[in-house]
Amino acid sequence: MTTRRLWDISPPVHAASPVFPGDAAYRQEWAATIGPGCPVNVSTLHLSPHTGAHADAPLHYDADGAAAGALALAPYLGRCRVIHAIDRGPLVQWEHLAHAATGLPPRVLVRTYGRAPVDRWDPDLAAYAPDAVERLADLGVLLIGIDTASIDPAQSKELASHQVIRRRGLRVLENLVLDEVPEGDYELIALPLKLTTADASPVRAVLRELS
Repeated sequence: MTTRRLWDISPPVHAASPVFPGDAAYRQEWAATIGPGCPVNVSTLHLSPHTGAHADAPLHYDADGAAAGALALAPYLGRCRVIHAIDRGPLVQWEHLAHAATGLPPRVLVRTYGRAPVDRWDPDLAAYAPDAVERLADLGVLLIGIDTASIDPAQSKELASHQVIRRRGLRVLENLVLDEVPEGDYELIALPLKLTTADASPVRAVLRELS
């Protein structure tokens, strides 16, 4: 049997992982450690659900939206296309995606960094232009992803692209690492946890070579 290649597109998660200003930084405490009378290590984690690679739930941008635990899993599993729009910020426009838009699968991930800043917060992160999200939705895309912390500019208060995905029923992945992934089609596997009241969920996002 031929093993299909995997690309891990999740950043490392630890105490120094960058988080959106105001979000809780990752913290780990040990509730139990191996020693006399204790056969196991057990830790307690404190983190924002937007830490690392994550799926925003509608509850994040819609007061009446569904929590992460209610998300259907189908959008997070299946054929996707990685499109390079490197250093095209501050907004990824449709013109930056159009070269790879023929025959789009239901999932699109956009690479904007030459090298993702997994060790620092980037206040000038690239985001999707709302019109580009509309155009992708028009073509039947169900999920969009990006290698930055948000599909909207970090300073935005309107969250225009989040509002497009709310209105069009799209799902989103953020904080991916696409540094080593060539432009092209893959199988995406990035399932959110069943967090029944959370506004987002961490995912272990991977791409698999198509058979």
